[in-house]
Amino acid sequence: MSETVRLTVGQAIIRFLVNQFVEADGESKRLIAGAMGIFGHGNVAGIGQALLQNELDPTPDGGEMPYIMPRNEQGMVNAAAAFAKATNRQQTWMCTSSIGPGALNMVTGAAVATSNRLPVLLFPSDQFATRNPDPVLQQIEDPKSLLTAATDCFRPVSAFFDRITRPEQLIPSLMAGLRVLTDPADTGAVTIALPQDVQAEAYDFPVEFFKPRTWRIRRPAPEPLAIERAAAMIREAKRPLVISGGGTIYSLASEELRAFASATGIPVSDTQAGKGAINFDHECSVGGVGSTGAASANALADTADLVIGIGTRYSDFTTASHTQFKDPDVRFININVLAFDAAKHAAEMVVADAREALVALTAAVEGHRVDQSYTDEIARLRDEWEKATDECYHVANQPLPAQTEVFGALNELMDDNDVMINAAGSMPGDLQCLWRAGNPQQYHVEYAFSCMGYEIPAALGVKLALPDSEVVAIVGDGTYQMLPMELATIVQEGIKVIFVLLQNYGFASIGALSESRGSQRFGTKYRGDRGEILPVDIAANAESWGLKVLRVSSIDDFKQAYAEAKGLDVPVMIYIETDLMGPNPPGSSWWDVPVSQVSRLESTQQAYAEYERDRAGQRHYLN
Repeated sequence: MSETVRLTVGQAIIRFLVNQFVEADGESKRLIAGAMGIFGHGNVAGIGQALLQNELDPTPDGGEMPYIMPRNEQGMVNAAAAFAKATNRQQTWMCTSSIGPGALNMVTGAAVATSNRLPVLLFPSDQFATRNPDPVLQQIEDPKSLLTAATDCFRPVSAFFDRITRPEQLIPSLMAGLRVLTDPADTGAVTIALPQDVQAEAYDFPVEFFKPRTWRIRRPAPEPLAIERAAAMIREAKRPLVISGGGTIYSLASEELRAFASATGIPVSDTQAGKGAINFDHECSVGGVGSTGAASANALADTADLVIGIGTRYSDFTTASHTQFKDPDVRFININVLAFDAAKHAAEMVVADAREALVALTAAVEGHRVDQSYTDEIARLRDEWEKATDECYHVANQPLPAQTEVFGALNELMDDNDVMINAAGSMPGDLQCLWRAGNPQQYHVEYAFSCMGYEIPAALGVKLALPDSEVVAIVGDGTYQMLPMELATIVQEGIKVIFVLLQNYGFASIGALSESRGSQRFGTKYRGDRGEILPVDIAANAESWGLKVLRVSSIDDFKQAYAEAKGLDVPVMIYIETDLMGPNPPGSSWWDVPVSQVSRLESTQQAYAEYERDRAGQRHYLN
């Protein structure tokens, strides 16, 4: 009979996680770096008690499980996802909540993680498994089924979901969950719902369950035949184009991508998640592609006869809602660790790790290079876009600066090992279009779920992952009002980050979209009944959270404030008002947002006519 140890389910979770390690390319580290949790009924006497016990005496568990007290359940999951992204998906944090609203607050965070393919480990509490006091406070009742619980909402936004109704179920559940966390193809939010009585229930767990275990992040090699076919397509192509996505970065394949581009002369564009995989000043780097891409990349995408996708899931922004690749005979090669993504657009599939595939593909096309005329065209388009970027960065807008001027100042002031964070709104579009990333670490933009409120908790997560980097989160006034609570956590933990708050009294992105679709910026400005600016002082609010706030009104003042902020060892906010109306970078592509087919408004009628014209080139890529 195997040796056992009597622990509650909550205690067993902490002891198990303390002893889980991950190995990537021969380097081993703790998989779960720490725990974040907000306690209420459900977890306060379960996982909460287990974390307290570990903090007071970690020796029996085999090590410490560091704990941070966040302020919002969605915020803590966003922080964990940002931490995972900053560590190239090699580590993450666990998050625990109470039942009911505490649990459901985590659902949006789970969606952020899963849509971005980022590993997070979630333990939402649940109603009683025994049903003795049924229904309990905050329980959702379903007359059709007593099995229904609020935590069922996690199912569609999780890469793995389970509910533990008996203590012994924890053993296979945690093993299956950690397999998903460390799988480069299947990763995302791992959600294990814990009824509050089960969390506190004791069980004789086998000691073997808690022995140190190492999970190895696999690097699947490409099939030789797939590489052979891809190489043949590359040799035949006259105008090939690479689209580099997040998978290139997570695979640590930047060096191999640069080597492939240098050897073949094939231009490399990037997605939001893939920016920086190739340095902006590489001769083959042509910038962001798609709806918010650079004119240099989009001009090449328009005429590409072969698109080589590496680690991209081809979102609608990347394909410009299926209008970007205009060659009627365009073909695709997709290198992806996930077959689901590799199969998109009827592509030649190379289901493999990006780094392994690039090494094999570079060898397979040895001696091949694109025509000199294509190389010259790439150089010309790069030069033209460099000039356009400089103009956007130094537009000298009056009386208020444009947000592109702030981005330009930051791009020039930040070092390569610093990290710029952003998420939803108009800013990610401007940033993908303009930002000059020298490496994969500097550009951290969440755009798969485009979640407003991501930036502040993300700054916490990134700084925990990269304590030696200057972490700069660019936050709009709209985003700030969505989720500012983790500012208190950052102050509490003494974490030095810099926030750049752009105040334009409205939603710039949706306002511009609304106007372009004939809806006249309806509901997108922070204004009173008479059109007056509201007396909301975000800078004062940030000070009330405990931040050092530097108010500036010009780009020159901003640069001086940034230098001051870098020299401080406390969290800082630089507050600057910008122009709600732009100007923004010149558009070179399209995004499909339907317009009302019938309307009494002339603006909507005109917008619908333009919509019908613009979507004429939309098609599925099936060649």
